[in-house]
Amino acid sequence: MAVVRTSKVELPVNGDGAYAFLAQPDDEQQHPGIVLIQEWWGIEPHVLDLAQKLATDGFVVAVPDLYHGKVATEPDDAQRMMMLVRKNVDRAAKEIIGALDTLKQLPNVQPKKLGLMGFCFGGFLAYTVASRYADLGAVVPFYGAGYDPTPEEVAKVNAPVLAFYGKQDDSVSLEQIQKIDKLYKAANKAYTVRVYDAGHAFINPTHGMGNEQAAADAWPRAVSFLKEHLRP
Repeated sequence: MAVVRTSKVELPVNGDGAYAFLAQPDDEQQHPGIVLIQEWWGIEPHVLDLAQKLATDGFVVAVPDLYHGKVATEPDDAQRMMMLVRKNVDRAAKEIIGALDTLKQLPNVQPKKLGLMGFCFGGFLAYTVASRYADLGAVVPFYGAGYDPTPEEVAKVNAPVLAFYGKQDDSVSLEQIQKIDKLYKAANKAYTVRVYDAGHAFINPTHGMGNEQAAADAWPRAVSFLKEHLRP
C-alpha cells in the first residue's frame, strides 16, 4: 500500500482562517490533483478517510475546511452550520477555488486541470464551482442537494461530470435529477448520472445512512472516472 503524507495549508482567500488539509502520496512523483468538499457535518474522520483513500490511489487531495475547525455531531447542528455557509455561497466558493489554485501551484501536481469531488452540500458546491472555474478536468458530485441550475450556469461547465444519487434520497427528487440531466444533455455537456437504490449519504457509513452495496459500486466508478480524465 502506498504511503500517504498529510499536512495542512493556509488558503490565501477571505482574510485569515481559511485552510485546507492535504493528503498526498509520499514520493517524488507527479500526480493529478483533486479538491474534495465536505458533507454538512464538516471535516469529520470519514472525509479525511476518503481523502487518504484518494491519496493512496495516486492523487494529491486538498480538503478545504469550510467550517474553520468546527465539526457537527448532531443533525440540527449540521443543518445550522450548513445554512450559514449556504447563505454566503460566494465565500465558500472562493475557499474551494483557493484550494484548487493552491493545488495547481504544487510542483508535484500534474496535469494542471484538476478534479473536484463533493458530498451532500459539498456536491452542490462542486456543481457550483464547476461553473466558475475553468481549469477542471473532472467533476464528481455525490447527492448534491439544492442544485437547480440555469442553462447559463450549465453552459459554463467545461469539465465532464459524473453525478451520483440515491432513489430514496428525500433531499433530491428523481424529477430534479432528470431535470439536471436534461439541462446538461441539451447543452451537449459530458454528463453521466448514476442513481442507486439507496438514500442520502450512502457513501458515509458513520451516521446510519450508509449503503454498502451502493458505495461498493459508486466509489470505484468515481476513482476510475477521475483517473481517466486526470491522467498526468
